[in-house]
Amino acid sequence: MAKTKLQKQEALRDIQHGFEDSKLVVLTSYSKMPVQDVSQLRRKLNQESVSLKTVKKTLLKKAMTDIVDENDMLEIGNLSLAYGKDETTAAKVLAEFVKTHENFKILGGWLENKFLTKDRVSALAKLLSKEETLAKLCGTLNGPLNSFVRVLNGNTRGLVNVLKAIKDQKSN
Repeated sequence: MAKTKLQKQEALRDIQHGFEDSKLVVLTSYSKMPVQDVSQLRRKLNQESVSLKTVKKTLLKKAMTDIVDENDMLEIGNLSLAYGKDETTAAKVLAEFVKTHENFKILGGWLENKFLTKDRVSALAKLLSKEETLAKLCGTLNGPLNSFVRVLNGNTRGLVNVLKAIKDQKSN
């Protein structure tokens, strides 16, 4: 059954709201993929708080008239948009999925409303996540502090050993 004009407008608004609410949006294409594989991908994405929505080419073209070329739209299969709340998670999960499913392709993406080519999305997938980067930074900052504390403890320990040796010497 065909969608009404109101339903299409609502779907268009959903696409636009997804772009506004997400830091990273990845445009993907798939054709001739079993439903089980798509369901498996959706489960993986849901675990990472990323939503995957299948969109019609005409609606995407209306939502992104300045970015998506109409000639490119004719060559691709079903389109979907993955909306990620952070900068790397969606790209990482999708890049991992692409390795095992040849019918699934990453076409590009938008990072904070700036268009990214598929190569840039792949580069994002190789980056560390925000949490991993912060943990690495904390470890880097913590290293010199730990060394400084050990040096200070060494001086104190040395003083205590000297005082103990003086005490032992005087007691003999």
